[in-house]
Amino acid sequence: MTGVLTEAGIFVGGGGEGHALPQQLLLKYGNRHGLVAGASGTGKTVTLQVLAEAFSAAGVPVFMADVKGDLAGIAMAGTATGKLHEAFAARAATIGYDLAFRDFPVTFWDLFGEQGHPVRTTVSDMGPLLLSRLLGLTEAQEGVLNIAFHVADSEGLALLDMADLRAMLVNIGERADELSLRYGNIAPQSVGAIQRALLVLENQGAVKFFGEPALDLADMMIPAPDGRGRVNVLAADRLMGSPRLYATFLLWLLSELFEQLPEVGDPDKPKFVFFFDEAHLLFEDAPKALVDKVEQVARLIRSKGVGVYFVTQNPADVPEDILGQLGNRVQHALRAFTARDQKDLQRAAENYRANPRFDTEDAIREVGTGEAVTSFLEAKGVPGMVERTLVRPPQSRLGPLTPEERRAILAASPFGLKYDKVIDRESAYEILAARAAAAAKDAAEAEETAAQDKAATADAAREFRNARRYDGGKTAKATPPTRRSSSSRNDSLLETFGKSLVRQLGTKAGQQIVRGVLGTLFRAR
Repeated sequence: MTGVLTEAGIFVGGGGEGHALPQQLLLKYGNRHGLVAGASGTGKTVTLQVLAEAFSAAGVPVFMADVKGDLAGIAMAGTATGKLHEAFAARAATIGYDLAFRDFPVTFWDLFGEQGHPVRTTVSDMGPLLLSRLLGLTEAQEGVLNIAFHVADSEGLALLDMADLRAMLVNIGERADELSLRYGNIAPQSVGAIQRALLVLENQGAVKFFGEPALDLADMMIPAPDGRGRVNVLAADRLMGSPRLYATFLLWLLSELFEQLPEVGDPDKPKFVFFFDEAHLLFEDAPKALVDKVEQVARLIRSKGVGVYFVTQNPADVPEDILGQLGNRVQHALRAFTARDQKDLQRAAENYRANPRFDTEDAIREVGTGEAVTSFLEAKGVPGMVERTLVRPPQSRLGPLTPEERRAILAASPFGLKYDKVIDRESAYEILAARAAAAAKDAAEAEETAAQDKAATADAAREFRNARRYDGGKTAKATPPTRRSSSSRNDSLLETFGKSLVRQLGTKAGQQIVRGVLGTLFRAR
């Protein structure tokens, strides 16, 4: 067997004990999903790397998480040195495989932006269901989060980053009386619990995951200049410290693929292949709604040309409804030390089409490192008969990159200018902050106006009281007499007469005087 590709599919291996036929994964069934399982140290990582190489060589873009840091070597060609190469060379000779070393077109991604281009999405794109799973919210708290999303959407407030979500939660908490009549109870305790969960998430560094520019999945599918599929490697060694974030991110990625890709029916080869390493993290303590979501995506996404391959230690980690949809399987050794292990081993063997030459359960227990029990879909999508298979050696390096090698690949990447710098545009946080500032300014101006009005009123009242106050003539007595001109005296007399006349006009006697004076004047005319 020479080369990675055959006319119909990709070469996985062959030449297991008692059998020498090659095992192939037909490209036309690559979107029918698959399973790579086995205990630690049995060869799952090599199998994952081999499958990724083969899909890339066939022009199919790939996504995989590098949990231990040793999948990054796919970016470099393997070498013909060391004991590991001797073992690979012997295996290649056994299965008749011409081992030729080569590198593959790799793009590195990292949610924390340290070992790859930052991977971001917006809070709105994540949605309340996945975000509730990420935060571990109760049903009541999830309800409050749904209200926050709905109000933000109805009021045109974009939820892009964590600051936007925090501001929105504060906003609906302050408007709880108004909104509760329309959407249901918004308990302060629920708002506080969500805020605490967000704080825990921020302390884990997940705040960098939310923001812009958001990841455009089309960038992951851009082929290399030579036509090979791009291998997208997510640096997940640090991410594994936040398993809930890891599982939620991968589910979000699957959901985005499902929503964005068009229906293609049964293509000649997949449009995208997704390897979900440490798959048990997705299903541990997951609510039924989330498991249903995964099952729905797994069932429907293959019509979009996407193949999903779950990589885990035990097939029992994957729910039965999802396990039944995985047509291509590579089962490495399972250890059966306890009664539960033996039951899991028996269940794993029952999922294969039996081979009369050997017992499947015994084979799963006995296969060595680098060997597996395999079954791939054949013509018309029929499960192939189970076989013991030596998995072919990888063409790329098996192991990690040096920091210098990783930096060189990142520097040559076409996506650095697009994703490495954060964009912070106006969104819910800025809009709500501006509203609060405007409201505070209006309140301050109103308070200042009220204070001024109060002071003016007090001044007017004081002047009125002073005008009415009689000092008993003390002021007049205290003023020394001065010589006044005759005109001044006349003015004073006229002023005194005028004031007297005004006072008289307010009485009945004054009114009679006015009538008498006016009558005399009219008669004189």
